[in-house]
Amino acid sequence: MQKSIAVVFDSAGTLLHMYRVAKDIGSGNILTGVESTDLVAQRKGRALIVLHTEPAVILGVDRNMRVIDFIDDHGIAIDISCASIPFSLDEAYDIIKDSDIKVGDILQVVDVVKVHCPKIFYVAAGIIVDSNDHSVPYVLSTGGRMFHDTKDTVGQLKSRGVDVYIASGDSRRNLRQLAECIDIPMGRVYDIATTREKARIILDLKEKYDSVMMVGDGLNDILALRAADIGVVTLQQGDERPEKLERSADMVIRDIGEVLDIVDSL
Repeated sequence: MQKSIAVVFDSAGTLLHMYRVAKDIGSGNILTGVESTDLVAQRKGRALIVLHTEPAVILGVDRNMRVIDFIDDHGIAIDISCASIPFSLDEAYDIIKDSDIKVGDILQVVDVVKVHCPKIFYVAAGIIVDSNDHSVPYVLSTGGRMFHDTKDTVGQLKSRGVDVYIASGDSRRNLRQLAECIDIPMGRVYDIATTREKARIILDLKEKYDSVMMVGDGLNDILALRAADIGVVTLQQGDERPEKLERSADMVIRDIGEVLDIVDSL
């Protein structure tokens, strides 16, 4: 009898090749090739806040407007994508409210992403807050495009009878575009999934399937990698990955297509 198998993918760096840019609010320096989860993990008490809005909406407002006024005036929803310690949305909102960051700070990093990332799939903006000194140390933007073999890999998994899921810290708006492109129903897409929530998703799926595989590339995937029957770290993004991330996985691959070989081995 064929085993029932589920494969859960992170999105950024796993299904999508990402280009990330941050602005150090203190120095004004623009940092390219950064890892947003690394900026959060640098110091306990930090969290990454995502803004649920289209870049076009941000482009339509005064660059000198404070970000908190933009959030309030346009009814922009915010969420915590990942955090180094338990964090509340109210606390994050208060930190942003008391900061002087402007819409122009966000647009600056969005502009850099759009210039340097050809054939971009989507652009997202975020804010890193720090509860230690009640500050916003960074604003950042990410742009992503699918790896060349993402769509084919997902299609071949489905042809083998594998159920494919996405569990990501990204917003539902961005994940919807990705899911539609690779034909994954939104009922199998988990958005704004924190490190602990990803692990919970894996454990829930293990109740339904004979084997559950987690495929990710970031520190926020560690608990899910450990919880899965097979944890797979992918290095296709090309960034250097922390040693503890690779130690948390059963296998390390360099191309998403290698997931097919692992599934076939089951």
